[in-house]
Amino acid sequence: MRWLRTAWAVVACSAFLLSFSLPQASATMRISDDVGGRIGAYVDQYSAVRNSGQRVVIDGVCLSACTLVLGIVPRERICVTNRANLGFHAAWMPGPEGRPIPSPAGTQALWDMYPANVKRWLNSKGGLNAKMKFLRGRELMAMYPQCDRDAWVR
Repeated sequence: MRWLRTAWAVVACSAFLLSFSLPQASATMRISDDVGGRIGAYVDQYSAVRNSGQRVVIDGVCLSACTLVLGIVPRERICVTNRANLGFHAAWMPGPEGRPIPSPAGTQALWDMYPANVKRWLNSKGGLNAKMKFLRGRELMAMYPQCDRDAWVR
């Protein structure tokens, strides 16, 4: 009976250790209708995606802080569809009566996280300011790979 307990302990321990050596399954995060929000929340969300190994499919609107995905998740794990539409603007905070007040520190934080290709594109459009700038279509597909059909289905 003692040998049976020992055998089960060895099997359980082996299974536990084996689970760490197997590659982790990675799911796909789909972005399709995201109007943005607080920078910190998106940094946390996309950092978790980056650390999990998940792929990201941008398949629709991704505005404001949502665009931080481009600077946090590795480029090789991001693809875009023909519906992808990214909108960039300067950061702001709600002021008295909810009116937006520009946030230079927030805008700098956004800028610091964007990859070089996005910064070049933004500079060519006048930089980050109150006016929304949209990256889509050919311009976007020149920067990020188009999703294959399998990515759309998952």
